Amino acid sequence: MTLIRILWTVLCVGYLVTAGSVSRAAQEKSYDIVVYGGTSAGVMAAIQAERMGKSVGIVCPDRHLGGLSSGGLGWTDTGNKAVIGGLAREFYHRVWKHYDRDAAWRWHKRSEFGNRGQGTPAIDGAARTMWIFEPHVAEQVFEELVAEHQIPVWRDRWLDREKGVTMEGARIVSIRMLNGEVYRGRMFIDATYEADLMAAAGVTYHVGREANSVYGEEWNGVQVGVLHHQHHFKKQVDPYRIPGDPNSGLLPRISGADPGKKGDGDHRVQAYCYRMCLSNHPDNRVPFPKPAGYDASQYALLVRIFETGWRDVFYKFDEIPNRKTDTNNHGPFSTDNIGMNYDYPEASYERRREILAEHETYQKGLMYFLANDPQVPESIRERMSQWGLAKDEFKDNGHWPHQIYVREARRMIGAYVMTENDVLGKRDVPQSVGMGSYTLDSHNVQRYVKPDGTVQNEGDIGVKAPAPYRIAMGALLPRTEECENLLVPVCVSSSHIAFGSIRMEPVFMILGQSAASIAAMAADNDEKVQNVSYAQLQKQLVADGQILEWAPEPAQ
Repeated sequence: MTLIRILWTVLCVGYLVTAGSVSRAAQEKSYDIVVYGGTSAGVMAAIQAERMGKSVGIVCPDRHLGGLSSGGLGWTDTGNKAVIGGLAREFYHRVWKHYDRDAAWRWHKRSEFGNRGQGTPAIDGAARTMWIFEPHVAEQVFEELVAEHQIPVWRDRWLDREKGVTMEGARIVSIRMLNGEVYRGRMFIDATYEADLMAAAGVTYHVGREANSVYGEEWNGVQVGVLHHQHHFKKQVDPYRIPGDPNSGLLPRISGADPGKKGDGDHRVQAYCYRMCLSNHPDNRVPFPKPAGYDASQYALLVRIFETGWRDVFYKFDEIPNRKTDTNNHGPFSTDNIGMNYDYPEASYERRREILAEHETYQKGLMYFLANDPQVPESIRERMSQWGLAKDEFKDNGHWPHQIYVREARRMIGAYVMTENDVLGKRDVPQSVGMGSYTLDSHNVQRYVKPDGTVQNEGDIGVKAPAPYRIAMGALLPRTEECENLLVPVCVSSSHIAFGSIRMEPVFMILGQSAASIAAMAADNDEKVQNVSYAQLQKQLVADGQILEWAPEPAQ
């Protein structure tokens, strides 16, 4: 009887060990290339990896693919479209194919939409591309691409940022999610807007604005006294609760802190907002909801601005197909929630959720205020009441965008740091892996009280790039001693102000494709990403349609 019990115990223990191994194995997945992040860059990286014959999986905290491109930013900031090639151009071609069908125009006649755009047409029939689109159309294109290439997407997976990155020397071996799942890879790509994987792997990065002296720049650092675009106070506005009385305290949304000296670095990042998709079609419009926690006093400064005669509320209701908008920030007090995001890049997941909720309450409350509050001029209230959230967008999120516009978070300090000198053509950029062309563009960073006792915004910069510029391979690469199998195509190695130009969705797609090309070649040769032959990479990128150089067309 004792022997039988011993044998039974051995069998039970063996079964439990085997079952435990199977359970752990079920939680582990292995790929040649692991892409962390479901942004536009992440999708394009995965597509390129698969096309180069590599096994690849997308692991992402996102539930929806495409990041901002499917999250409301349908009025594409492109700069010079001639330098957008490869998979990015394929994306905009697929958008064009969608709108080339009569069935795509449900709320709008194609003839009514016309062919508006920025510099070049929204619908480029000759190039078979379309640059302005509805959020759900973009998401549909990303989903179709992933399905066609049979790429597994593991959604709602959150990196364990404390202990979830396993390293052997300077190589990432695996990453573990908060749910216990482990993803092993030979190469990793951090395609998130926050670069959580990069940070957890111990790669050096920067948050905030560098002083101009760090990289020999002019437009980085604090920019007090600089007024660009239209996002500043054009007339004097009193910041105090009781006008003229500093002892009464400041109105909400104004900082009493020292703004710093011009050109100095600081910890602050440019403002975030949600790119709302609005509709004025009666059958596709949801009236602006009054959010929980609504507080009309939060918009007291806007009332002061109206008292100066300002009325330019609707300037950035940029029209996209089917009587909808991509609504962006405009003016001295708008959808940008200035000064409320400084801790977001480094914050815990819980704290980030609090920041997102505050931004959502602020922006929803602003729309409700503009449409309903008697303090708002009647002409604006009447017009705003004709708008609402688009009923057929973001259906699983109360018609509200699922992705906030993280204009800037962490930025890697890698093998090559892009600066304004690269963007402005003052320096020869080596080893191009794609091109940018957009203006050096930073939204406001803070709202402060000037020495004369009036309020002003600071940090808004718009300096035009004289020509398209190259983006260096080294801007995607960590320093070799820090990590040798990671690429970072979104939070690239750049200064704050250079990132202001690079941070456009088409560029992220371009860099995602190039990052995957580097990763695939490194995997093929079992080498560090920093050791990939640029000559061979260049051949691959050109063959795949990437634009690496640009020359203006000769004058006629």
